[in-house]
Amino acid sequence: MDSDAITVAVIVVNYNAGQFLRPCLEALRRQSSPANRVIVVDNGSTDGSMDGVAGGFPEVEILSLPENLGFAAANNRAMAKVGDCHWVALLNPDTIASKDWLEQLRQAVREHPGVSMFSSRLVNADRADLLDGTGDCYHVSGLVWRRDHGSPASRQRPVLETVFSPCAAAGMYRLEKVMKVGGFDERYFCYNEDIDLAFRMRLQGARCVHIDDSVVAHAGSGITGAHSDFTVYHGHRNLVWTFFKNMPPAKFWRYLPLHLLMNLASVVHYTLKGRPGVILRAKWDAILGLRGMLASRKQVQSDFQSSATEVRSAMVTQPFAFLSRHV
Repeated sequence: MDSDAITVAVIVVNYNAGQFLRPCLEALRRQSSPANRVIVVDNGSTDGSMDGVAGGFPEVEILSLPENLGFAAANNRAMAKVGDCHWVALLNPDTIASKDWLEQLRQAVREHPGVSMFSSRLVNADRADLLDGTGDCYHVSGLVWRRDHGSPASRQRPVLETVFSPCAAAGMYRLEKVMKVGGFDERYFCYNEDIDLAFRMRLQGARCVHIDDSVVAHAGSGITGAHSDFTVYHGHRNLVWTFFKNMPPAKFWRYLPLHLLMNLASVVHYTLKGRPGVILRAKWDAILGLRGMLASRKQVQSDFQSSATEVRSAMVTQPFAFLSRHV
């Protein structure tokens, strides 16, 4: 397949990204294999980060939302408008893509036509000697983490290596497959919505391959804060919803005790760190939202096309694998 025929829309969701947005767009402008479309979705920013974007980047399409609808909803709004492209590549505004980032992803599409998700190599924007991640891992307990986060940048990943999910800070998806499963779940607002999307796509038989030569510098929670209450709340609420909605029936009851134990450990962990309020609120709101998630589960599982064994094989099973973050 000719790279020119691999049509890609790059979507950048902006919310008060400040000084990050312009360098992100400048890096997209310098791509050796430019995107067919670049869309910036602004979630009602109030910090002036969108000032001058229309004039300075006339090639960029701007979709302005009246308020902050969240990362999930903003991407859905953009994806609904790019039906003329076969692929969507998502970038956080606090990223700077290497010149051949998109070229490498297009090459991957040519070489692996049966793959529907591709993960990029994220390097710490402030410490080039450290990795920010090489895709996202999903543990059978429901815990998630960014693989290789904090590892030396000298660490290389093999060609054709699979990973559970792209990190949506810099990942590419086959649009048809994304739309088939209904896009991002907007109830998540942000955090772990990429894991949830990949899980639902995997239930439909999709695979994810990590492309180590597709490199992006990432500030990493440069806008929301890596350990802020906002991040902890949404991350820990959403991982409960992801497990209950997506875990295949044959594995659900087997791993439910581990899931409950993991959640209890999270509550203890944050309580000992002097932050009981945010973690308890996250878990309580997760419980309050379970009725809706279980209703969604009926639809998700009714469309289940992969075997439970295939889906589980993409997960991490080692009890304390999250401590190394390298699996």
